[in-house]
Amino acid sequence: MSDTPIGGGLPKIAYAARTVAKIGVGQSAKALTARNTCKACGLGMGGQKGGMTNEAGEFPSVCNKSIQAQSTDIQPAIPLARLTAPLATLRALDGHDLDHLGRLDTPLYRAAGATAFVRLGWEEALTHAAHRMTEATPPRSFFYSSGRSSNEAGFLLQLLARAWGTNNINNCSYYCHQATSVGLGSTIGTGTATVELGDLDKCDFLLLLGANPASNHPRFIHKLAACRARGGQVVVVNPAKEPGLVKFALPKSARSLLKGGDAIASDWLQPRIGGDIALLKALAKALIEQGATDPAFIAAHTNGYDAFALDLAALDWPVLEAASGCIRADITRVAALHANARNAVFAWGMGLTHHLHGSANVEMVANLALLRGMVGRPGAGLLPLRGHSNVQGIGTIGVKPVLAADVMQALEKHVGVKLPSTPGMDTMAAMHAAHDGRIGAAVIMGGNLYEATPNHEFARQAMERIGFKLFLTTTINRGHIVDDGETLILPVTARDEEWQPTTQESMFNYVRLSDGGIERHGNVRPESHILADLASRLMPAGPIDFQAFKAHRKLRETIAATIPGMAALADIDVAKREFHVTNRLLHHPNFQTADGRATFALCPLPSPSGEGRLAQRAGVGPGPEVGQGAIPLTLATIRSEGQFNSIIYERTDSYRGHAPRNALLMHPTDIAAHGLTPGSTVTLASPHGRLPGLVIHPFDVHPGNVLAYYPEANALTATTTDPRSKTPAFKSVPVWIEQ
Repeated sequence: MSDTPIGGGLPKIAYAARTVAKIGVGQSAKALTARNTCKACGLGMGGQKGGMTNEAGEFPSVCNKSIQAQSTDIQPAIPLARLTAPLATLRALDGHDLDHLGRLDTPLYRAAGATAFVRLGWEEALTHAAHRMTEATPPRSFFYSSGRSSNEAGFLLQLLARAWGTNNINNCSYYCHQATSVGLGSTIGTGTATVELGDLDKCDFLLLLGANPASNHPRFIHKLAACRARGGQVVVVNPAKEPGLVKFALPKSARSLLKGGDAIASDWLQPRIGGDIALLKALAKALIEQGATDPAFIAAHTNGYDAFALDLAALDWPVLEAASGCIRADITRVAALHANARNAVFAWGMGLTHHLHGSANVEMVANLALLRGMVGRPGAGLLPLRGHSNVQGIGTIGVKPVLAADVMQALEKHVGVKLPSTPGMDTMAAMHAAHDGRIGAAVIMGGNLYEATPNHEFARQAMERIGFKLFLTTTINRGHIVDDGETLILPVTARDEEWQPTTQESMFNYVRLSDGGIERHGNVRPESHILADLASRLMPAGPIDFQAFKAHRKLRETIAATIPGMAALADIDVAKREFHVTNRLLHHPNFQTADGRATFALCPLPSPSGEGRLAQRAGVGPGPEVGQGAIPLTLATIRSEGQFNSIIYERTDSYRGHAPRNALLMHPTDIAAHGLTPGSTVTLASPHGRLPGLVIHPFDVHPGNVLAYYPEANALTATTTDPRSKTPAFKSVPVWIEQ
């Protein structure tokens, strides 16, 4: 076997075996084979087809992320003595230690300024929460959900908030793929994937942009390898050459394991960070110059092509090369691969959305697909790689600050209540309001809002200035303990522990039914029950019977009656028929726009300063000048193979040479230019903070660009956002090394 690092393989099989042994073979088998949706990424598996089975019936459809997610849920309860110890002892633990403390199984309360938590009973906790929220008032509150919660709990959360009097309802997608929703909405009229899982078995060209599925969506790698095996092309666009995308040993393929792995990428483009629009424009320009567009499709199904083509014609190749960081020969070679494809799929991750021009990045991907009619046909289309297992569903059922007018009207008619019309705050706006002292109460369902928010010091101050915080969670994380504000934490059931069936939606718009039913802890409650009890206390004389919404079937019936495309949800627990949300898949060019046609978007090149070092400076505090007496660099925050979102399972990254959490991944020429050597310890600075103790780790990344691990590197990020999607620029941060 080659000594070149590869993804997957025997080390991952051994790791999975060790994890299963640690949590118990019996418990692991029960969790992984039960009819419940996978708790990890948005690719989706499980549900009524059985654990470790996807919608195509493929088995075993499982990966390390699935097993890791189970490992934190299948933990014993955290001893009460640990929970009520001095707060300083909990704060001394890092994210990895906190995630592995165990499960929370009792309500915890800490008054503002108190140095430890105390245990509360459920009735006392819920009564206090309602009292403090009433004091705060609806306009001075916000409600947040992660993507791990169910459709049922998410719908009830937003209904509670709106019935109480606020549209300040947001979710984690504003920190990840909201730019996708905006960019696709403006071009093809729908904000989600246009393909289903089966389309990946028909494509012969897949362009993967700004994503590392080897670490974050491991089962997607099987689809990439299968594309290569049938003679297709997989082109990766990423500033970093990720080993797991070069070669991957498929754990369920003996042949792949024996031969030392399968080649994944057939070609690669490494643009500079922030060079995506220029690169996508260059690819489009090359297609037009090669005569490889589909004029009939463009004429019949799109608007705006002439202006788009003129915009490209006005751009000289040297400008596009300089702006993208890629040379013309490489770009035209990849364009030719696309031109020769019969069916092309375009997939992307947060490497495209985490920019001040993230929405425009996505629009340019749609433009590229439209040029050759690769949207609105089987085997081809657009695929945003969603991070969490139900982040898409949470948005579908209304956990967002603005609902479409028809949805709001349907909801008001169904529940018989006039709901507020004032637009609500997105996630970053809510955190700014908190930082300004304008939030009296927040209900935070799942996730780790503190560590997910850019700029750690800003986030800590914002959390501390919220008058009262109510967390619904399975485990303790740093967001629960980082500040000195008043905090109430309520323990909830994991997905497979729910008392009634729940539903989740995958990145393919596929809705699954999870049975729940596993019992592990006796003092945890479903999120839906907690929210119903809280709503009943907040609005005891209100017209909505929130206690009735403890029945998940009633919640699903209400969703089916009010949310477009979800009619089949009403009887899913009886019929056991899982389904695709209607009017999402595009196997015909019938776009969800006013005239049924897609639109080519005009996307100007960002300024030569990339994300705009001046714009970044508009974040937290003035900060020093970028590169003052130093060599300017651009940082992208990344995730390791051993983490999922902000949850840290392993302290080293097995796919990047076992880089530690405090690694600064840097091109060898940049290391030499700074007079450093591998293993040198440095401080990385930005206009917004400093991150000391980073260890230099050589890596194949575009020169001038560096990588550091999220969430630790959020010490350096800014709170400025894409003005259209309100998504922060986590992956384009001006930085320099202090020496």
